[in-house]
Amino acid sequence: MTRGEVVAVCVSAEKHVQKEEVEEVLLVEDLGIRGDAHAGFGHRQVSLLAEESVDKMRAKGLKDLKPGAFGENLLTRGLKLTRLRVGERLRVGKGILLEVTQIGKECVDRCAIYYAAGDCIMPREGIFARVLRGGKVRAGDRIEVLEEGHDLDKTEG
Repeated sequence: MTRGEVVAVCVSAEKHVQKEEVEEVLLVEDLGIRGDAHAGFGHRQVSLLAEESVDKMRAKGLKDLKPGAFGENLLTRGLKLTRLRVGERLRVGKGILLEVTQIGKECVDRCAIYYAAGDCIMPREGIFARVLRGGKVRAGDRIEVLEEGHDLDKTEG
């Protein structure tokens, strides 16, 4: 099992803008994050980005990047998100279950994120998921890739 942690949770009321870090979010089954612009948005209910990806941008001179700068809902560390495949499942915290639905995305236009950050890495290194089982998430929660056929209920805790 591959493990990491949630570094920050972020939301915004509008699409295509940087998100604001908050203390906690509520993931709702088949909806996404309550209060976020992407809630109910089909297969892209929750966006995830690895802090290691953000570190690459910092190394290019963008030093003041805050959580949510690239429009991500969950900023993670220690989990190689770019190696995940569509259909893989993630456990967040004790009982939240996400299913990876998309790797990267196509950006038609340069959005506010691009202009504010100088680049956008979400199209290349972000992933998207849908909520199979909801709950509250906050920074510090564990996130792990579940092995195929893994029974979530037997290993909570």
